[in-house]
Amino acid sequence: MPLAVEWTNLHQILRSLYADMLPLCSDMMGIAKGLAGLGALFFIAYRVWKSLAAAEPIEVFPLLRPFVLGLCIMAFPTLVLGPLNGLLSPISNATSHLVDRQAFDLEKYQTQKDELQRQAMLRDPEKAYPERAGYQFGQKVREAFRAFLETLFQAASLTIDTVRTFFLIVLALLGPVAFAFSVYDGFHNTLASWLARYICIYLWLPVSDL
Repeated sequence: MPLAVEWTNLHQILRSLYADMLPLCSDMMGIAKGLAGLGALFFIAYRVWKSLAAAEPIEVFPLLRPFVLGLCIMAFPTLVLGPLNGLLSPISNATSHLVDRQAFDLEKYQTQKDELQRQAMLRDPEKAYPERAGYQFGQKVREAFRAFLETLFQAASLTIDTVRTFFLIVLALLGPVAFAFSVYDGFHNTLASWLARYICIYLWLPVSDL
């Protein structure tokens, strides 16, 4: 149990690191606002000119796209990262609790099995001593192997979580710029690509838990 608490603390350190790095988005938000403003100017001017040249009515609704993206950029941690993490974090927490519950059930069943084996040996006093010695040795081997596998799983989970946190920080910092580029024609897929990549990387840890 203390070892499990220690692994949990390491994962919590990664959560704290991610939260501490989010204020750095403000620098990228300033750059992104300039890019988005310039893109919005060309975006609106081109569509208004195209409608006027074709003697068609100007459609106002499509022209709202740059303004919505600009609003997301100005409050990126609140309007974008907050809802995203709020939707995805329950999935990560659920799979983490699932792992803990399964580990607890496995330990409980193993304890019941050990007790049944001990009672079976006590029913035959003549072979109890040799069987007890062999049983204790086998038990130590199983416990050592089980501890090794649990440590291996926790180490792999921590490695995945570390790489995942690094990529999420990079995506969070570059998110405003991705939103700004999506204002320009030909770069509309930048927004969908960023969202898909962020969600995919966020789900690395839940998938590893499963």
